[in-house]
Amino acid sequence: MKNRNLNGLSSLSRRERARERANLIKTEAKRLGFLSCGISKAQFLEAEAPRLEKWLKNNMHGEMQYMENHFDKRLDPTKLVEDSKSVISLLLNYYPEETQNQNTFKVSKYAYGTDYHFIIKNKLKSLLNFIQEEIGEVHGRAFVDSAPVLDKAWAAKSGLGWIGKHSNLLTQQVGSFYFIAELIVDLELEYDSKTTDHCGTCTKCIDACPTQAITEPYVVDGSKCISYFTIELKENIPTEFKGKFDDWMFGCDVCQDVCPWNRFSKPHNEPLFNPHPELLSMTKKDWDEITEDVFKKVFKNSAVKRTKFSGLKRNIEFLK
Repeated sequence: MKNRNLNGLSSLSRRERARERANLIKTEAKRLGFLSCGISKAQFLEAEAPRLEKWLKNNMHGEMQYMENHFDKRLDPTKLVEDSKSVISLLLNYYPEETQNQNTFKVSKYAYGTDYHFIIKNKLKSLLNFIQEEIGEVHGRAFVDSAPVLDKAWAAKSGLGWIGKHSNLLTQQVGSFYFIAELIVDLELEYDSKTTDHCGTCTKCIDACPTQAITEPYVVDGSKCISYFTIELKENIPTEFKGKFDDWMFGCDVCQDVCPWNRFSKPHNEPLFNPHPELLSMTKKDWDEITEDVFKKVFKNSAVKRTKFSGLKRNIEFLK
């Protein structure tokens, strides 16, 4: 523990100390390259519980059986980190400077570069180490969408944006092309307030969804989403969706691309998110003839490796 910080904070009230610590963490998060940082109290997510239960009951998770696991942990961070007091939510921009050719099979923008799990986990470890060095003995865990944490709910609760009609987090002046991650810690901090919903009467995401996966405002049937079919589903894609994928072979950005708030998106400044040069110029013919060697080269360390070469070939065949 660094004495200068301990001495500086010891004379402050509990509330002032919580504010000082929160500001310290937010400043370091910005230095590490995060777009923004918000903090909320670690407690049971009462409003989300019935929503999640209904979503699962209606089988909107499809074959994603893992969504049924750890129901309580998804809603209560104190079951993930003992005696946790704060959820620190962080956003990291991934909007690319350049995108793929227009007439080609498409990859979701988040998967252009190095798998975000590695990049964000390293940044979160750095932030947690900073907290421990500057503030003292703080216990916590880092989460990057691979654990039972409702990322978007916590980010919204932390004032980083609102959950839009397409169920993605949206932020004024920033849009939605960013990753969400958390540190859950046993440290009391100043908490941020929720922001308001700015979707208004807009229904562009609902109208544009190629498979009508947005069944009603703020509800997405995951089992009808192109991202689900091209990444999560290991079986054959149902023939009823043939011709409805709008050339997406890994993931889908349609609901984000049409969202008016994303006109404010600015290119990221993380070199590891830059795509392999060949990715942007590949044509439908190139994709159709892709070999496993080319797949490994273009998608080295990429999230696209999740679907494996065989999965990508399956998706490409379905698009033809």
